[in-house]
Amino acid sequence: MTGPDLRPPAFRPVADRAVLVEFAAQPSPQAEAAVRALDHALAERPCPGLVEAIPAFVNLCVVFDPLMTDHDRVTGHLRGLLSHPAPQRSAPALHQVDITYDGPDLPAVARARGLTPDQVIALHQAAEFHVVMYGFAPGYAYLAGLPEALALDRKPAPQRGVPAGSVIIAGRQCLITTLTMPTGWWIIGRSATPILTGDPARPFLFDPGDRVRFRQAGHG
Repeated sequence: MTGPDLRPPAFRPVADRAVLVEFAAQPSPQAEAAVRALDHALAERPCPGLVEAIPAFVNLCVVFDPLMTDHDRVTGHLRGLLSHPAPQRSAPALHQVDITYDGPDLPAVARARGLTPDQVIALHQAAEFHVVMYGFAPGYAYLAGLPEALALDRKPAPQRGVPAGSVIIAGRQCLITTLTMPTGWWIIGRSATPILTGDPARPFLFDPGDRVRFRQAGHG
């Protein structure tokens, strides 16, 4: 699988128990799709000794039990999956996430982008995001699709004690925090939608590839 934003996949050993499959040097929709496709194929046809597969923006980390298999056998299995792709799964789920737009950084985001707060809210609600990956902290789903009109670099210094449920933006991404912790992203609102489910079999609300839309709390 290659294309304008892809290159032939590279297989890199990680310590004695993982293989990193890399599809591109920079994030792109094509790279994200390639990662999701291999992740899905591996879930459908797991290799012996598979522990977990961890998708990211341009790569998939495949962790295995080194007492059951090794890098060469896992790499061979992954090459076979790439040569014979699994059928596409059903359409990604669409999640509606409630949000209250009362974040302390909402006025600053509006000023920085030459907009009013209401225009920021309208643009954010009009966007359809998709889940690229989980990372940094439990349940931190990185949502791509923030409109260019709202794109901002991270703040020069992080803010401490940002509460769980904060809706934050930076670059072309959005995220709903699940823990109280520092962040340098811009806080535009808060959500009561639980991302951590408490179900060990499905600990997070979203799957990579799922779509997410935000709606103002109390509005339909």
